[in-house]
Amino acid sequence: MPRFLLPGQTARATAFSLWKDSAMPMVTLTKTFDVSALQGQPHVNACLVWAIGQAASRIPEFYLLPESDGFFAYERLAVNVIVKTESGGICDCLIPWKPDFTAFLQDYLRLTRRAATSGECPGIEGADDCMVIGTSALTVTELDSAVNACSPWPNPYLIWGRIRTDATLPVSFQFHHAQMDGYEAAVFLETLQQSIGSFGHLHTRQGSSII
Repeated sequence: MPRFLLPGQTARATAFSLWKDSAMPMVTLTKTFDVSALQGQPHVNACLVWAIGQAASRIPEFYLLPESDGFFAYERLAVNVIVKTESGGICDCLIPWKPDFTAFLQDYLRLTRRAATSGECPGIEGADDCMVIGTSALTVTELDSAVNACSPWPNPYLIWGRIRTDATLPVSFQFHHAQMDGYEAAVFLETLQQSIGSFGHLHTRQGSSII
């Protein structure tokens, strides 16, 4: 289970005091990514979601989630995706992040298929132990940016549209200012570009598919 920490027990005490009562503490940065390394991959969204988890795992602030009186400190990450159900609706689906992409992909495919069939978010062991990163892939159209995705939760959130013909993809990243500053958010986005690029190396070493 996550540990509760008072602001003074973290490096985010000043930011917490500045932003805890803000009417809009969420900040959005948008970066256009080179996703050419994902061309030819059979599960592009799974690749993106895994890369998000990998980049976040390298930023300590992602493991601290702000609450009303302090922070919850986590040791694990999970990524939430939105799944279109067989009945025509949508539902959440929580994927535990794992460093090994093949193991992550197995979970991703199994859980998203179950969510699509049942129309409900499948339960996963240890879900309460994970700091959740929200995502939404609106691939029916290209998007330039997305802002003001208001939510009752302070969790970080990423949203993107369809990959452009020049193999670029704008991604909007919303984060709580008490959790991290613009510097950490920018480092995350730069690290995410590197994580996406790593699929090109996997593709080269393993042939036409990374699986």
